[in-house]
Amino acid sequence: MDAYLSPGRTAAHPVFCTVVPPHLLDSVARSADSARADAAQRTLELDASLRTRRRVSAVRGIVAAEADAPGGEGPRRTVYDAQHRTRLPGKKVRGEGDEAVKDATANRAYAGLGATYELFLKGYGRNSIDGSGLALDASVHYGQDYDNAFWDGRQMVFGDGDGDLFLDFTVSVDVIGHELTHGVTQYTANLDYHGQSGALNESMSDVFGSLIKQYSLGQSADQADWLIGAGLLGPNVSGVALRSMKAPGTAYDDDELGKDPQPATMDGYVTTSSDNGGVHINSGIPNHAFYIAASELGGKAWERAGQIWYDTLTGGQLDARADFADFARLSVAAAVARYGDGGTEHRALQKAWATVGLG
Repeated sequence: MDAYLSPGRTAAHPVFCTVVPPHLLDSVARSADSARADAAQRTLELDASLRTRRRVSAVRGIVAAEADAPGGEGPRRTVYDAQHRTRLPGKKVRGEGDEAVKDATANRAYAGLGATYELFLKGYGRNSIDGSGLALDASVHYGQDYDNAFWDGRQMVFGDGDGDLFLDFTVSVDVIGHELTHGVTQYTANLDYHGQSGALNESMSDVFGSLIKQYSLGQSADQADWLIGAGLLGPNVSGVALRSMKAPGTAYDDDELGKDPQPATMDGYVTTSSDNGGVHINSGIPNHAFYIAASELGGKAWERAGQIWYDTLTGGQLDARADFADFARLSVAAAVARYGDGGTEHRALQKAWATVGLG
């Protein structure tokens, strides 16, 4: 199986989406420290094989229907232990409503699935990532020292990290929310995972991943750190997170990881053939636009700013190959449609896109 289908929707292309970009792992793979280099290289090779497997499946047109009937309201979570193997899903360790288990990683995954479900339901009236109560599955302890987490079109998967540069990938709830939001995108706009549409795909996941963390912590826009993956980097890494929405390009500057390459505006847009056309790099531009809009509006960012982004993603007008300018135009239109022309929301959106060079 390669993708779930929502009733009434056409098949979504299976996409393999990781939270740690390949350019970062490439840097570590060149490390003089053999243990670090080996862990990064294993992760890159495994990611490449999984990505190829999904691409071949898409070409063959193998698309599955729902694994089970649509559920009612309320999360349906299952956490599995991959037991450091790569065969999914692994051994079931915790189901919906079960008591916490001894494995803290499994419990964090369970809680993160619930936090994601809660924001989309209470914030936007969406019943799970497909809108129809899709079961939320996650596998932990994937592979050996696996330095990543990913959404494979069906479920979440978390590595334990190498314990040196990267820690357990369940420690950041925004990482869990980031990957599950790839599922929301898959069921809605289904943005192509290449170039600007791919960067928008990544940005949607960063935006809602950050909002899930803010919602969980009860933070206002000015209280949030606007970091993706805070707490994920090891203690000896010179950096604070994988990405910063507030200040793209400043999340890390480390001898092993290199320097955060994300631009904040179109002046710094990176043209590259790697990373599917820089999807993890240029996503810094729409990320920064969202941060500006949310900061201008103040209060709880998941309310007005998040609602506008959700309306744009799910409104049916965002083409799968949309570029940044398309999203900017549609988000301004979404703000006007919901809140009126010339109001605070409209002005905040105009300022945000103008600041990043898309006014």
